[in-house]
Amino acid sequence: MNTSLSPSHRIGSYACGEWVLGTGQGKVLLDASTGAPVSSIDSTGLDFKDMLSHARSSGGSQLRDMSFHQRALLLKSLGQALMADKELFYEFSTATGATRTDSWIDIEGGISTLLSYGSKGRRELPNTRMLVDGAPEPLSQDSTFSAQHILMPLEGVAVHINAFNFPCWGMLEKLAPTLLAGMPAIIKPASQTAYLTELMVRRIIATGILPEGSLQLISGSVGDLLDHVTAQDVVTFTGSAATGQMLRVHPAIIRNSTRFTMEADSLNAAVLGLDASPDTPEFDLFIREVAREMTTKTGQKCTAIRRVIVPRHYADAVASALSTRLAKTTIGNPSEENVRMGPLASLDQRLEVQERISELRAEAEIVYGDPDNPHVVSGDVEKGAFVNPVLLYCDQPKGCEAIHTVEAFGPVSTIIPYESVDDAIALASLGGGSLVASVFTDSGDFARDVVAGLAPWHGRIMLGNRLSAKSSTGHGSPLPMLVHGGPGRAGGGEELGGIRAVKHYMQRSAVQGTPELLTSVTGRWIPGAPVAVSGEHPFRKSLARLEIGDTVVTAARKVTLEDIEHFAHFTGDTFYAHMDDAAAKQNPFFDGRVAHGYLIVSFAAGLFVDPAPGPVLANYGVDNLRFLTPVYPEDTLQLSLTCKEINPRETDEHGEVRWDCTVTNQDAAVVAQYDVLTMVAKN
Repeated sequence: MNTSLSPSHRIGSYACGEWVLGTGQGKVLLDASTGAPVSSIDSTGLDFKDMLSHARSSGGSQLRDMSFHQRALLLKSLGQALMADKELFYEFSTATGATRTDSWIDIEGGISTLLSYGSKGRRELPNTRMLVDGAPEPLSQDSTFSAQHILMPLEGVAVHINAFNFPCWGMLEKLAPTLLAGMPAIIKPASQTAYLTELMVRRIIATGILPEGSLQLISGSVGDLLDHVTAQDVVTFTGSAATGQMLRVHPAIIRNSTRFTMEADSLNAAVLGLDASPDTPEFDLFIREVAREMTTKTGQKCTAIRRVIVPRHYADAVASALSTRLAKTTIGNPSEENVRMGPLASLDQRLEVQERISELRAEAEIVYGDPDNPHVVSGDVEKGAFVNPVLLYCDQPKGCEAIHTVEAFGPVSTIIPYESVDDAIALASLGGGSLVASVFTDSGDFARDVVAGLAPWHGRIMLGNRLSAKSSTGHGSPLPMLVHGGPGRAGGGEELGGIRAVKHYMQRSAVQGTPELLTSVTGRWIPGAPVAVSGEHPFRKSLARLEIGDTVVTAARKVTLEDIEHFAHFTGDTFYAHMDDAAAKQNPFFDGRVAHGYLIVSFAAGLFVDPAPGPVLANYGVDNLRFLTPVYPEDTLQLSLTCKEINPRETDEHGEVRWDCTVTNQDAAVVAQYDVLTMVAKN
């Protein structure tokens, strides 16, 4: 594995099981701080059609043969291996212009996303290859015809086209849910920082953890790759809206209805509340967060704050406080400890940022920062891609266009004054759809009104105040469990969001048939399917012997008035419907005093539990508990308990068993329905 950068370093592609260097001359990539050559990149000679075929035939088939838990364990092992090599990634990251703090977000943030999905997969998904989606739908009165939605992995390839600003996190945040779903991936990083992505992919391949074909890398142009995508493939894109729109209308993507997800430009806003005057903690938090979002990663974040929306009467105070804080930012070579902000990723990127600032200056004035004369403490000011933080102010934002449509992808923000709550909402919405907005306020009324107005236009909204200051993850931090994406201008896609992202790489199907066949297909018993009642209580069976449909039908138990009163006094639940017959009769749901719902559940447990030690280790909860028919004194309860689903834990000596519990009265009316969850030994 090549662990050094030099002018002779060439970035390879990993295709069809081997590392390949492009046959062309390649594009030379430069150190963002010094302008020195660090590597070259080229994908000439790759057979992109073969790469797709290899992923489908090798990686896809092997991943689909695994269960969700087995795939989750792959992610865990992979994350642990990459974390052990993190210092090597940090060393390469400096050339991209990233400080140690910037690199931490990219490197350890990306690896942590892998680990998070490894944990979520084992905790939130069954140890199966199919997901049951929702409850069964009965389609006939005689229970002979039903339907069940299921999710299965697509049989294609996920093509991930990523941006330059997060060469590690940008790859891993997409790769984690892709692999967990059972789908192989082809990664195409942006060229400027691809040497860091390639290093991480080399480490991933070297571990031997992933099945061959699960991950391939294109270093350079994708050539005719998209000509060969099918209806089973997924294409995701992170980058400029112009490029994304061009890819979205690729003939093959349109012809095959290939799933396409885009994360594009985003004019994210931070809104200062009307209550957040300069003497409040919220004002100080706001200033700190805006300055941090402007300078972290040199403002090269899709979630960075571009529009600073503040009450008009606080605008001068905001401009002054931000200018003072930005003036403390030391700019230079990120390898030096005293540097707080490094360069942009490339000279081309610097030129683009300067051009965007010129467009913004047609509508706003610069109140801090010179975009053309960077003040650096180290690095090559001529050959490095350095730029100062630039803060602008637009006095009349409603009639302007550029400040709401032009994104300077660097340390650039514009202060925008507002007059009222509705005005703040309208200004934020002029961004045409954003990844994230933050609102700094200690007023519940202001937060409620602003969130209601911003939600249709934003994928995430962060509320900041004095109480959450120490625990908040901040405006610009996408988290594995939260949706990352936004409507309209931001691309219209959704990434992350926990298990939601996994389902993006799966096909939802509705399966119709008899309950018996549906139970065989899904591995989950549904009402109407056969049950097996024998002389042996199902609680005496380990996972090795237990089968779906194993059932116990209990004896009956009468509920007396004394039972109800004892339960009420013993628990303290003396709600009138249990204690006062006349008052209960005034209730539209009851004909008189009724038993407590939890008394019914308690009696049910007493009826179905087998008390002796055995394979059942613990009861850890109930799901979907509903009380359907009132239970009156002298009613008789009986129940059936049916093994509904068996979910063995991949690395433990026990598993989860879900039991269907149906409690009926003497008239066979269902009084309670719920799922009981138990831990059961495998043997």
